[in-house]
Amino acid sequence: MHDSAARILDANLNRAREALRVLDDYARFARNDRTLSEAAKRLRHDLVAAADLLPAGVLLASRDTTGDVGTEITAGGEFTRTTTGHVAHVNLKRFQESLRSLEEFGKLVSAPFAERIERLRYAAYSIERAFAQPPAARERFAATRLYVLLTEEHCPLGWERTVREAAAGGATAFQLREKALCDKDLVNRARALRDVTRELGVLFVVNDRADVAAVADADGVHLGQDDCSLADARKIVGPNVAIGVSTHAAEQVQRAVLDGADYLGIGPTFPSQTKSFDHFPGLGFVSEAASLTSLPAFVLGGVNSENVSDVRIAGGTRVAVARAVTHARDPRSAAAAILAGLNALDFPPAADR
Repeated sequence: MHDSAARILDANLNRAREALRVLDDYARFARNDRTLSEAAKRLRHDLVAAADLLPAGVLLASRDTTGDVGTEITAGGEFTRTTTGHVAHVNLKRFQESLRSLEEFGKLVSAPFAERIERLRYAAYSIERAFAQPPAARERFAATRLYVLLTEEHCPLGWERTVREAAAGGATAFQLREKALCDKDLVNRARALRDVTRELGVLFVVNDRADVAAVADADGVHLGQDDCSLADARKIVGPNVAIGVSTHAAEQVQRAVLDGADYLGIGPTFPSQTKSFDHFPGLGFVSEAASLTSLPAFVLGGVNSENVSDVRIAGGTRVAVARAVTHARDPRSAAAAILAGLNALDFPPAADR
């Protein structure tokens, strides 16, 4: 192996390893997210496996740190970071750049090595969505505990009065879920609901339809497993609109996290009068999902004031409901009762104990 190629490979392997360590620390300690941490560890494992294809002794022998003309050259902003997310973004880019150099100069040494690095580089591009998605949309949903799904036929008081009363009872997010409306009526309803939710200062989400969410200036769009991909929805709504994904199994949770979802729907948990299901992951899935990711996750499917404490015991901290609020004679009291059950097991801050 030519000494210059060995030096380049050695330097970029070190850069890549260091960047992955930063990403792992960010996932573990800043995001507290098991799925992201495991993804970073997989990348590190794959990098080590690729590096094993090279003669390690030759790489180390080529190292000449004191003679490296680049050690005293710094770029503007190199010592400036604004947030932990910014740190992660910078290091993800550093990792990708290192992989490109490893791939190109690796072709001089080992075709199998270069091929492994190419696959790793594409994996790094895929994971970028999860690490680099702006946090603002995610944080808006993190502050929400009660999320109400609206269908006109399930609102005997009318959708607008139901929204106003539920918001007064503590609901802070509302999803327009109308399967039967034609596109024109759906857009008109979405715009009307947008006006009301903006007035009340609560979040507005459109179910399924990224195009309608974009037209109505919604805060988010919610996707089922059979809807368009998250990547396609993102192209429609842009980077600042939240995208939620319904999940029914651990693999779906992990995929949604890595695809860059801002929040999750978890369920179905209990039998529901609103929607029929063939399979109920139940409370066990609530606990499993809570262990897999720190993304805001809303437990759904038959949740009401009588069983919400079971959700809380299982590890759920947020719920999405439909008829339990919208079909109630008093949506305000119904919403307040669900929140009371959800909050009952909350522990006070350590300083208050």
